[in-house]
Amino acid sequence: MTAVAASPETRPAPQAEATGEAKTSRFVLTLSCVERPGIVQAVTTFLFERGFNIEEHQQFDDGLRQTLHLRTAFSGTAAYAPERLEEEFHPIAERFDMKFQVHDETKQRVLVMVSKFGHCLNDLIFRWRGGSLGGDLVLVVSNHETHRAMAEAAGLPFIHIPVTPETKQDAERRLLELVDEYNIDLVVLARYMQVLSNELCRSLTGRAINIHHSFLPGFKGARPYHQAYDRGVKLVGATAHYVTADLDEGPIIEQEVIRVDHSFRPTTLSTIGQDAEALALARAVRWHCEHRVLIDQASTIVFR
Repeated sequence: MTAVAASPETRPAPQAEATGEAKTSRFVLTLSCVERPGIVQAVTTFLFERGFNIEEHQQFDDGLRQTLHLRTAFSGTAAYAPERLEEEFHPIAERFDMKFQVHDETKQRVLVMVSKFGHCLNDLIFRWRGGSLGGDLVLVVSNHETHRAMAEAAGLPFIHIPVTPETKQDAERRLLELVDEYNIDLVVLARYMQVLSNELCRSLTGRAINIHHSFLPGFKGARPYHQAYDRGVKLVGATAHYVTADLDEGPIIEQEVIRVDHSFRPTTLSTIGQDAEALALARAVRWHCEHRVLIDQASTIVFR
């Protein structure tokens, strides 16, 4: 692994409160590297020397892969910007060959893509307005007009981008323009029923999350809940994962399952499945926005 270079530009230092009391700034450090003695000591010493207080610390030592993954949340009154912390931490990262990032309290800006099913969008809006989503919804994009009223009622811009085989490339180009225009950190496919091109998937690597019913690949194609009913399933589930060029095979962030039995009709299974989809997706979005998810090859480490 190679260390991530820090940006030379820094944000303005936090200002003191009007009362004269110093403002408390909060940060999150995430890192991954080969497991070696002294890593945690180096991190804690670095923070101690700068007057920071560790508020939350989680680590995972992967004995099979001989790697260490770490998330440390810390706070202090020192006037630091994430870029400055990254620059000062860089010698430690080089010594241990770390991949690392430092995040401040700035909320992730989220673009939601949706088609005709609106349950996941509705749930995300509810959690966002209640302050429990972890990020800020800033834009809804859809290939249908179905949920314009829902988005606009929540005060969110709604942009309709029709998709046909002939216009698919232009539609994806327009999406990337919106990602840049709105400074989007995360794209959420909330039952967006279009397959993204390999090029778009690569452009959004690590910053796009999808949700699907967990019957894949057992029940592919249309009407999966009817197929599940015909087979007498005993579990209904959903999987939230990062988007990759391999369809529905990206690193899994969260899964939700609900037990059912022979008395559940297809419509009931569908309703229960939608609940599972909304719950799994909301957790995945929140954990990503709180910098609790570290991607490790085709898998993830999630510090809940």
